Amino acid sequence: MASETVHHTAMTLSEHLPILEILVPFVAAPLIVFIGRRDLAWPIAFIASAASFVIAGMLLSQVIDGSVISYQLGGWAPPLGIEYRVDTANAFVLLLVSGISTLVLPYAKASVARELPESAQTLFYALFLLCFTGLLGVTITGDAFNVFVFLEISSLSTYVLIAQGAHRDKRALTASYNYLIMGTIGATFFVIGVGFLYMATGTLNMADLADRIENQYDSRTVRAAFAFIMVGMGLKVAIFPLHLWLPNAYTYAPSAITSFLAATATKVAIYVMLRFLFSVFQPGFLAEVPTLDLILYPFAILAMFAASYTAILQRDLKRMLAYSSIGQVGYMLLGIALLSESGLMATMIHLFNHGITKAALFMGVGVYVLNGGGSFYHNLRGRGKTMPWTSAAMVVAGLSLIGVPGTAGFLSKWLLVEATLEQGLWPIALLIVASSLLAVIYVWKLIETLYLAQPAEGLQDQNVPLMMMIPLWVMALACIYFGFDTDITLSAARSAAEGLLAGSAGMR
Repeated sequence: MASETVHHTAMTLSEHLPILEILVPFVAAPLIVFIGRRDLAWPIAFIASAASFVIAGMLLSQVIDGSVISYQLGGWAPPLGIEYRVDTANAFVLLLVSGISTLVLPYAKASVARELPESAQTLFYALFLLCFTGLLGVTITGDAFNVFVFLEISSLSTYVLIAQGAHRDKRALTASYNYLIMGTIGATFFVIGVGFLYMATGTLNMADLADRIENQYDSRTVRAAFAFIMVGMGLKVAIFPLHLWLPNAYTYAPSAITSFLAATATKVAIYVMLRFLFSVFQPGFLAEVPTLDLILYPFAILAMFAASYTAILQRDLKRMLAYSSIGQVGYMLLGIALLSESGLMATMIHLFNHGITKAALFMGVGVYVLNGGGSFYHNLRGRGKTMPWTSAAMVVAGLSLIGVPGTAGFLSKWLLVEATLEQGLWPIALLIVASSLLAVIYVWKLIETLYLAQPAEGLQDQNVPLMMMIPLWVMALACIYFGFDTDITLSAARSAAEGLLAGSAGMR
């Protein structure tokens, strides 16, 4: 069981790390706009992201033993004031989000220069940092309404970032509009749920909420809050069939944004769902409410098969990977539905491993798009011969997506199978294996196009910028590294699972 140690704020720099994690990119974003110089926009954004990554690593090192950091904003003690609370679960996600951001930005320097006009590039980096700030804020805050505020910060900036893909394809505007509508509906449902919680408890602090609703499991207000929050976050997570916004958003957004969002946005939403399910409503509530059996189990399995099957049918690599992401969300939901330590461990590790895998895959697609003019399979024929380094990285990431032994994706799927077998759910274990076979089909389709087809005529190969290749290969090698060295991911996931299953006690 997680330690119940809480470190309170003090007048030292190390104790201010939680607020600095948010403050650095939040200040850097308007600074880019105020300076207004395109040549300084990227350096400022990169330095801010790298600083947040270092801070996230320091925070994780402090809480990986199960301890908790409580940071009080403005000197107002919770529950009256807003609290930033760091434990292993959200520190793990902070490390993922900030790490992906720090690698995507060098990639973006080269891709954005080709995809966007010079007049739009300064705004791009400012909006990128705002989106980044929102995702970090959602993850680190211990206040339920503050989650909504940061969700909106990240969402509003994301809508504009996706729309900037219109410089290459006007369909990006429609994709952004659809995401705006669906995202607004999801945020509305979420904030209504938070309002119901406030009606029932009179507080918005998550730890305080957990204590006050512990004896109100039969309350209709609490159950209504639970339903609204689940639907709202379901839209943000892109749970099948609430996923309709995701394929177009990933397909038509600028390559750097697709790489960033695919690796972080749904992962942060999964974390929020975990936090509310286990830390606010708590395992005891979940045992009484048939949500897991009636909703998460069937929708998780449906996503694993329906989304994977749809991915096979796609002729656009971006859309294929987008539907694959929806299917992979199903694995995470299945781990949650098991309501066990091993299931939550599998979810946390898959959240991390899928993040690095999808970042690598979408980075590779971005290279193909800039080099070949599009992401349709007919544009990719024979690219394994003409672009060997990019294609090799795509194969490595594709194997991780399948879950081949020796890759990061294998570990999380193996743990998920073990978690189901622990509870005697061998039919579900077989379904996990069967759905992975569908991944074999659509990944093989990509490999066949790259290596066994003749190169398309009329396509001129261009030199791939080193700034794009290095992040791509860092992510690809990470898929192998975390497949062999599992100490960090397993330790963090185990500590996170223990803290989540402890309910409100895990937040102290």
